[in-house]
Amino acid sequence: MACQNNKRKKGTPMGNEFTNIDPAQEQASWEPPHVPYEAFTDAQAAVDRLRELFETNTAFLRDAFADFLAGRIPQGRVRACYPEVRIATATHSRIDSRLAYGFVSGPGIHSATVTRPDLFGGYLKEQIELLLRNHEVPVEVGISALPIPLHFAFYDGTHVEGAAEVLQRPLADVFDLPDLSILDDAIVNGTYEVPAGAPRPLAPFTAPRVDYSLHRLQHYTATAAEHFQNFVILTNYQFYIDEFCRLAQELMADPQSGYTRFVEPGNLVTEAGSERQEVAMRLPQMPAYHLVRPDASGITMINIGVGPSNAKTITDHVAVLRPHAWLMLGHCAGLRNSQKLGDYVLAHGYVREDHVLDADLPTWVPIPPLAEVQVALERAVEEITGLAGYELKRVMRTGTVASIDNRNWELRDHREPVQRFSQSRAIALDMESATIAANGFRFRVPYGTLLCVSDKPLHGELKLPGMATDFYKRQVAQHLRIGIRSMEILRAMPRERLHSRKLRSFAETAFQ
Repeated sequence: MACQNNKRKKGTPMGNEFTNIDPAQEQASWEPPHVPYEAFTDAQAAVDRLRELFETNTAFLRDAFADFLAGRIPQGRVRACYPEVRIATATHSRIDSRLAYGFVSGPGIHSATVTRPDLFGGYLKEQIELLLRNHEVPVEVGISALPIPLHFAFYDGTHVEGAAEVLQRPLADVFDLPDLSILDDAIVNGTYEVPAGAPRPLAPFTAPRVDYSLHRLQHYTATAAEHFQNFVILTNYQFYIDEFCRLAQELMADPQSGYTRFVEPGNLVTEAGSERQEVAMRLPQMPAYHLVRPDASGITMINIGVGPSNAKTITDHVAVLRPHAWLMLGHCAGLRNSQKLGDYVLAHGYVREDHVLDADLPTWVPIPPLAEVQVALERAVEEITGLAGYELKRVMRTGTVASIDNRNWELRDHREPVQRFSQSRAIALDMESATIAANGFRFRVPYGTLLCVSDKPLHGELKLPGMATDFYKRQVAQHLRIGIRSMEILRAMPRERLHSRKLRSFAETAFQ
């Protein structure tokens, strides 16, 4: 399987090399020329090398596939592997012990396969700079032993299976295809066991795991991965998206905001100063909208719809982009008689009855509130509502949010769930917040939840159409402004403070 160990037919030209192949070479592996590892003490130079290797190897696969489509089918395998960055250290010491990331867990070799350096260039440069600064040894860049699946050599989701149907030759006979056995979350879940003699992981995700999610993001949100911003708001109502689209135009009109474009499903781009062009299209399952700043510090908003399954699905994939924070901004059922419709709930704890993460993050694991996010949210509520201190309690309550997987829990004998809500001191109920917070904890992405009470089922105030419509008109704009303002507060915070040590475990990967 390893690129470094395969018998090669060297050289990138494909052309007619695949016709009239000597049977003795039938099992040869057609690969790009071997490239030795090279040491770097400059992070940008290392990233440039990663990009060069990745572009060379993916172009090799794309060219081979073009030949395949033309009927020039090789008798052996066509293979190119991901580039890799690695570091070898001989000591436990590091220069700066205050950081939550940027250092390896102990002596030895640590490595990470890399995909899309064009997309992750800034992230990779930052992580490599920290390694060089903390350990004062060079990093090495070369070609790994992990093959690039053919599908992932195409960034636009090209339907490669169509070729096999036309040529009646299984793609798997010629190219490497996605392998689910190496697409799991063992590293980030803390369950990965390093094989004897193998390097320890340097990053929370392998390259094919990242590639898989990049393609899934395009599928679910109908926007390309390069449009996603580092601050993500997740909502469960289209009303919020409609208001976000309106506010985006308002914010882009302010030259001091730094927002330069707005991207909608279908990769429809509106530049600052231009009039938004609405194009009718069938919306994807979880449409995403991006208020862009040139350094990717803008805001992405995704309508995840209803339910913990959607909440897990989208955060599973957004996580590979390594955002700086994500926030749940949606509606909930108020569980206390003292609450009013339109009141806010700032979650500081969660009752996890969503069940979708039980296999990845046991329910006995506490999901702590993150002080940096909590303070930003409370400050944003104060600024937007004009209330502060004790007066803020008129419109906002901090407490536990319960997330469940049964939207119609009221139709059962609800005495038993109500008893659990009471014992947990829950003040609000929804279907997504605990999942989003738990996945933030699991993926080391700072998280927070600010909900708005839209009904009180235990007190006879149900979410009926007329009531809901009036409520949405009055409350959505204010709630969304609070969410945007909280993200702006977090954006102004030093990175090392936002990505705190509270989210890190015993032996963590060096890359954030």
